[in-house]
Amino acid sequence: MPQAFSGAREEHLATRRAAGLFDFTFMGLYEFSDSAALQRLQTRDLGKIQPGGIAYTLVLQEDGAVSIDATVWRLDGERFWLFTGRRSRYEALDRSGEHAILALQGPASGAILARLAGAETVRGLRYFHFLERQSMVIARLGYSGELGYELMVPAGEGPRLWRSLLDAGRDAGIRECGFAAADSLRIESGYVLFGREIDGRANPRELGLGRLLSAPRSAFPLSKKLTGFEILDRPAHASLPIAYATSECDSPTLQKRIALGFAAPEAARPGTQLRLADGRLARVARLPFYDPRRRRPRAAPL
Repeated sequence: MPQAFSGAREEHLATRRAAGLFDFTFMGLYEFSDSAALQRLQTRDLGKIQPGGIAYTLVLQEDGAVSIDATVWRLDGERFWLFTGRRSRYEALDRSGEHAILALQGPASGAILARLAGAETVRGLRYFHFLERQSMVIARLGYSGELGYELMVPAGEGPRLWRSLLDAGRDAGIRECGFAAADSLRIESGYVLFGREIDGRANPRELGLGRLLSAPRSAFPLSKKLTGFEILDRPAHASLPIAYATSECDSPTLQKRIALGFAAPEAARPGTQLRLADGRLARVARLPFYDPRRRRPRAAPL
C-alpha cells in the first residue's frame, strides 16, 4: 500500500465523508484446526465466538506485554482464522498471500457494497461478523472508526474487485487511499498500531485493552496508560510531568495536532498539561478523539 494515491488529507476526508478503499493484502492469515493451540496463543475465550463471528484479540509475550494485536474469525467447528498485521510463524496453516484483502470504509461503504453484493446481504451483516458470497468473504469491521467492510477474494481476483468497487462508488465520492490516511484515521479513532503503541513493552491494561483478557486484569500492573494528546504550539515548562508520544498527525477532521502515547496513570486525566519527551507542551484529551461513543461503525449501513 503506498503512502498516498492523490493526497493523504483528501483521502482521509473522503473516508470520513464518503468512502475510502484500502489494500490490506500485506496482512498475515493463519488457519487453525486445533482450537486448543489457538486458545493458548491469544487472550479471547474461543468458546464464546460463534461461527461467522469475529473477535479482536491480543498475542502476549511471556512477560505479559503485548506482542501483536489480531482478529480471530470462527469458520465452522474447530476451524479458525487468525489475522495479524505482521506475518509470523504459528502452529497453523499459513495462508498469507492467498487472498487479496481490500478494506472499504466510510459512511457510503454500505451503499457501495450493496451494488456488488446486494442490499439484503449488506443489511443482514452485523458488526464484527462475516459471511461468504461465492468466492468473496465479506466482514463488517475496520480500522477507520467509520462504517466499513473488509473483503477477501482469491489473490488473482483482487485487481478486478478493486476496479469494481471504484466503479460502484464513483458517484458517491470514493477515493483510493494509502497508508498515511489509514494512519491518521486510526489515530483520530484511538486505535493502536504494531511498532508504535504495541512495541513489546506495554501490557493489555496499559494499552487500554484489559477487556480483551480472559485472565484476571490484576495480573497486569498499570505503570503507564495509553493517552491521547493535543499538541500545543509552544514549549513546555520543565516542571510538568513527562509523557511520550508514539503516533501523531495533523488531524484533518479536528484541524489540530494530535497524538497517542503514554503517561503516568495519575497524569492521564483529560485537561492535564504534560511535557513530551522532546520538550513540546501537550494537553491530555479523551480517547477516542473522533466519535467517542463509537456509534459510526455500528450505524445502519443503508
